[in-house]
Amino acid sequence: MQACPECGDQVQIGQSARLNEIVDCAGCRSELEIVALDPVVLALAPEVEEDWGE
Repeated sequence: MQACPECGDQVQIGQSARLNEIVDCAGCRSELEIVALDPVVLALAPEVEEDWGE
């Protein structure tokens, strides 16, 4: 379990968690990215942006 950086609710992180995996916070519905594994660190996931064909 880790605290959501947005709302502070506890987020369940599975044993098979991978670096850069996206998880959802049940409390605020934010998409969070696992940015470190030992210890687990969560950050807000970057917004998906248009690439306009680049």
